Amino acid sequence: MRKSRSINLVSQYLENISREVFEKYQDTIRKYVRGRHGVYALYRKNKLYYVGLTSNLRSRLLRHHLRDRHTEAWDSFSVYLTVGGEHLHELEALVLRIVKPKGNRQVSKFSKADDLRKIFRHDIAKTNALSIEQLFCSDSPKKKALATKGIRAKKTKEKQSTLAPFVSRRFHIHFRYKGRLYVAHVRKDGTIKFAACGANTKKLREKVFKSPSLAARAITKHGIDGWYAWKYERAPGDWVFLNELRKK
Repeated sequence: MRKSRSINLVSQYLENISREVFEKYQDTIRKYVRGRHGVYALYRKNKLYYVGLTSNLRSRLLRHHLRDRHTEAWDSFSVYLTVGGEHLHELEALVLRIVKPKGNRQVSKFSKADDLRKIFRHDIAKTNALSIEQLFCSDSPKKKALATKGIRAKKTKEKQSTLAPFVSRRFHIHFRYKGRLYVAHVRKDGTIKFAACGANTKKLREKVFKSPSLAARAITKHGIDGWYAWKYERAPGDWVFLNELRKK
């Protein structure tokens, strides 16, 4: 079988060019960067000073940075030409968040990435609470009664759909798996039932699921986190993972 040809993000690059060479051979450099997308870096004494991206490298490099506030702050540069500009903003944000160059003032943000810190804090608190409970566990009748009550409460809670606290109305969800799109309804009580449309068999439509993970497992036949498998339409055309409901 013939292997598919991969497309590289960076197609060409020019590194560690001194400002003196830059100014002397502008016409040659202009030929390289005319009409190209890319990321460039300005250095001072071999230390990164500024990172930028542009869809017009000729204008930004050859005009602005020889006259703007950065003009006396750099003595060499590198430029990386990319295949198109689809991921340039994400690439720039990644570099700025890691390196934090002195000359960049703006706060770099990812356009659609989820910040896991809130979930991380929640998981840590949950783990710590469990550890403390196990540490101070007692065999006294009172403690046993409280433990039994907690187990009963947990079982009662488990009977309720895990989506119930986040549902006020019926809405659709979908899950794409192995090239097939599965569609389901989340009902007012938080339970999930597969829809007649989509890649669903009659056997799936006959069942009602009490959690996103159980509904996803019915498709994949193995354990899976349904909160990060199913998506719902948060706004017209904006399909996001069900886990976004738990952040509200």
